[in-house]
Amino acid sequence: MTSDELSPVGPRQRRRFRAARRSAPAAPEVPAEVDPTATESGAVPLDMPAEGVPDVITDADALDVAVAALAAGSGPVAIDAERASGYRYGQRAYLVQLNRRGAGTVLIDPIACPDLSGLSAAIEDAEWVLHAATQDLPCLTELGLRPRRLFDTELGARLAGQPRVGLGAVVEHYLGVILAKEHSAADWSTRPLPEPWLRYAALDVELLVDLRDAVHADLQASGKLAWAQEEFHALLDFTGPPPRVDPWRRTSGMHRIRKAKDLAVVRELWYARDALAAERDVSPGRILPDLTIVELAAAPTVTPAVIAETKELRPARRNSEVWVAAVARARALPSGSWPPTSLPSGAPPPIRSWAERDPAAARRLELVRATLTTLSEELAIPAENLITPDLMRRVLWFPPAGPAEVPAALSLAGARPWQVELIGPAIARSLEEHPPA
Repeated sequence: MTSDELSPVGPRQRRRFRAARRSAPAAPEVPAEVDPTATESGAVPLDMPAEGVPDVITDADALDVAVAALAAGSGPVAIDAERASGYRYGQRAYLVQLNRRGAGTVLIDPIACPDLSGLSAAIEDAEWVLHAATQDLPCLTELGLRPRRLFDTELGARLAGQPRVGLGAVVEHYLGVILAKEHSAADWSTRPLPEPWLRYAALDVELLVDLRDAVHADLQASGKLAWAQEEFHALLDFTGPPPRVDPWRRTSGMHRIRKAKDLAVVRELWYARDALAAERDVSPGRILPDLTIVELAAAPTVTPAVIAETKELRPARRNSEVWVAAVARARALPSGSWPPTSLPSGAPPPIRSWAERDPAAARRLELVRATLTTLSEELAIPAENLITPDLMRRVLWFPPAGPAEVPAALSLAGARPWQVELIGPAIARSLEEHPPA
């Protein structure tokens, strides 16, 4: 066995690390036997892409050149996107990073280059490699970028049994590299983007295909590759969570609001804030915090003077006329227009009430949970990846007509074939032992 086979870091990575070290500032002298770049675990810090930081593409001509290079490259395409969550309205992408063997790394400003149809055509037949694909697929979809095949290194590592699946942890485990992650929550709508941020963005995709290969090998060795491929295929249709009914009900601190007339105030303030945030392209929380909305709804009177004099309402001093008008509109509504204090739900009741409301369902749940725990430990797969908690609760509280119908019920609810095969027998057995009344 060669040294390359023994090392978690292959020759391609070592060339990158040497380049990073050559470009790094000189370190203080240390004893010869100490590697200044190594950690206690032997992982190597990496903060500079092997080929440097490419210029951000901001015009059509440069985009055409990059698209041609990506089309001529080989193998999977690593892709990532940076948003400005917490700073801007919505979840649009402000930087798209790609890397492909033979093409190198490409950084694209999708604000300056909104037409990415050429890019889509160039990489549509390649396997896309993403880390935590559900985070990036919605904003990539907005740009007209949709994969036909994908490999999710985060989900793959989770199924492979890794306890920590953030990109930094997975790269360190499989490639022996430490990546800095301090810019993950930056305001990526900033222009121009600082060079350290671009370095971070380029590194995020530079190692992603190598990481894909390592996770793929781990899944194959553990007999889980087919399961992972089913999960990856299911992600191809993911475009984001479904729209919420009454999204204003997610306002933090809503548990303090008991009366329907005060809920009407929360609703009116939420929509007023949302309209203002969309108009200014600012995150709603930066316009008015959720807790201030709740304080305004609970206040007996809301006037400019009250806002100015009340410490808890201090964040509402900006745009106070908007909030005063919203409260006034809500207070003027007739009681028939107030929102209900709760919405009817087709979901199962809280588990803590199952034993009293349906003892058979509670026993079914206990049996299936025990099987899940055992399978999770034996397979080194989180229980929630074997079956989502919501799906499990639904199929046990609203069971099919009999055990034979369990596989069809699970599939209809969205379970993949490998999940049906693993957990279906336990659910069927629970129905046999504890049939519905």
